[in-house]
Amino acid sequence: MAGVLRLPDRLFDAYVFDLDGTVYLGDRLLPGVARTIAELRRRKIPVRFLSNNPTKDPEQYAAKLTALGLPTEVEDVANTVVTTVAWLRAHHPDAVVFPISEQPLKRALARAGFRISEDPAQIDIVIASYDRGFDYRKLQIAFDAIWFHRRAFLIQTNPDRFCPFPGGRGEPDCAAITAAIEACTGASCRCSLGKPDPIMLETVMATLPGIAIERSVMVGDRLQTDVAMARDADMVSAVVLTGEATAEGVAALAPDRAPQLVLDRIDRLLPARLWAELGWSDRDAG
Repeated sequence: MAGVLRLPDRLFDAYVFDLDGTVYLGDRLLPGVARTIAELRRRKIPVRFLSNNPTKDPEQYAAKLTALGLPTEVEDVANTVVTTVAWLRAHHPDAVVFPISEQPLKRALARAGFRISEDPAQIDIVIASYDRGFDYRKLQIAFDAIWFHRRAFLIQTNPDRFCPFPGGRGEPDCAAITAAIEACTGASCRCSLGKPDPIMLETVMATLPGIAIERSVMVGDRLQTDVAMARDADMVSAVVLTGEATAEGVAALAPDRAPQLVLDRIDRLLPARLWAELGWSDRDAG
């Protein structure tokens, strides 16, 4: 593995972290996370967290991180609930929407003032999302709104085919619902509002005025989402080999799609000279 590692020689102006597989796995922090975040915050360097999962409110993510020992404000978290609402506000503020989703997205849409309807004759936008209550009734509403009334178009919160669980199992995610709607209507999804679309980084960087995206780093464990998004946004990309990505997968990428940084553990984000200054070792990282 040592041959594939590419470690930083400097600190960045802001750090954006993926969550599952990068910061935590299930209900435990990954090694080195606590001291890395604490040191960045001690140095007053902004830290933000991103997730493609729309089944939780940002408040729930902030509460989980806090419970795991990383005190986190809601404003420091963005997920596809946040990006979907932000995109709709910017581009279709008066739309009537039909979210095929769980409650967090519905709550956020209602708080933002969007009208939610199940009447196909009223719906302007069908929103496909990760919905463990998806059924034929919802598919019929989407079909009627898009195909029969020729009125609505389709967007999705995130492009993930499945959501992985600790231990290797998973469950169907948003892309499965999008595919069902596309299959019966013949329509194509017009916009995807999660990683790897750079809209996620644009949304989070908007909370950091004065910080240039090229002086910031996106840290994640997935090459096709976290790294691809950062490369497309002209942001420094770092992959940590504690989740989905492997050394072999990194080596197989074309140079213009490969991450600039490759870490075997997240605390390698701090340059080696700082490890020496702080007296850090691999053994005491937790």
